[in-house]
Amino acid sequence: MKTPWYKILGPGLLYAGAAIGVSHLVQSTRAGADFGYGLVWAILLANILKYPFFEFGPRYAASTGKSLLYGYKSIGNWALYLFLVLTFLSMFIIQSAVTVVTAGLASEISGFTIEPWVMSSILLAICTSILLIGKYSILDKTIKLIIFTLSVSTIIALIAAFTGNNEQYQEYMVSFTFSEKSHVLFIIALMGWMPAPLDISVWHSLWTAERNNHEKSKLKSALLDFKIGYWGTLVLALCFVSLGSLTIYGSGLELQNGGGAFAKQLIAIYTNNIGSWAYVIIAIAAFTTMLSTTLTCLDASPRVLAEGTSLVVGSTKDNRKIYFFWIGLLLVGTVIILAFYLTNMKDLVDFATTVAFLSSPIIAILNFLVINGKTMPAENKPGLLLKVVSWLGILYFIGFSIYFVVISN
Repeated sequence: MKTPWYKILGPGLLYAGAAIGVSHLVQSTRAGADFGYGLVWAILLANILKYPFFEFGPRYAASTGKSLLYGYKSIGNWALYLFLVLTFLSMFIIQSAVTVVTAGLASEISGFTIEPWVMSSILLAICTSILLIGKYSILDKTIKLIIFTLSVSTIIALIAAFTGNNEQYQEYMVSFTFSEKSHVLFIIALMGWMPAPLDISVWHSLWTAERNNHEKSKLKSALLDFKIGYWGTLVLALCFVSLGSLTIYGSGLELQNGGGAFAKQLIAIYTNNIGSWAYVIIAIAAFTTMLSTTLTCLDASPRVLAEGTSLVVGSTKDNRKIYFFWIGLLLVGTVIILAFYLTNMKDLVDFATTVAFLSSPIIAILNFLVINGKTMPAENKPGLLLKVVSWLGILYFIGFSIYFVVISN
């Protein structure tokens, strides 16, 4: 009997949970607020050109029963070490960026006026409890509920926004231009995490391998699960661009930079334009968006480093203790950053997303080498179309990265 499509959903929704966060609630909303629908092309381009490299994660895991980390090791220890170093250097800033936005929303919704790092610590403690007590199965079930809630509430908010009281003024309407340095820097930050940083391709392969007990699985099912999650994130990104465009663009309002201030302003703008009745819907959509990202990021980086550590030392034993160690280190590092070094949420988010974009060429090339390498079954290697899009994507990442370096100097 054929398995219903909804029963195969799992790692694809975890991917969506990790992807739908800062790139959607913050960056996509800012894109709509600053430029209307003027950057929709950039969002579509990022999703199309990044598609192969994300798809290679579940493709490799389903075909081999292993994560992309094994593939990296197969092309040389240098590749594995390089990715682990990139993960270690970026995980603290990524976790800090997503957590501080979530904390701002939590403070606004709950009414608790406490320091952002304190609220962040509370949220991180809750997420850690879910991961350490429930392991993968609870993570899988929790994210499914969050993604469903997020999708429904966001779509309701968008429908309401089209009928809201949205005033626009010609003098406040700005068009994107490559001649304006600040515009270029923003589009690089936007595309850096649109739909997500390429690191998530490795996370996805780990979740796929974990779900299938590190055994080979049906490639068709794994790819269907992935495509639902991947293209679903694109739909929601366009929803947030539309919300920003409909409720903020042309109003003369400027989004705040602080986590709590941003959350309060964002929800207020939406409810003022849509109606006070929409407060709960907007609040749920925004909070579940960021909570899903905070939870999945907290699981993914330690999971990557735990398996990577085992590969480096050649251990075949259960790496659960190593996973606990990396979660603990990530928690401490994140709280230190938020308690002592956080001054501006916008700058933190832009820095994190820009770093993700600049590392994209490296991860894209590694994924391409693995999926066409000796450990990948020949019958499951990508076809000509995926290879062509892959080369276009790699050229795009390299070209835009060079352009960023040039205009930054």
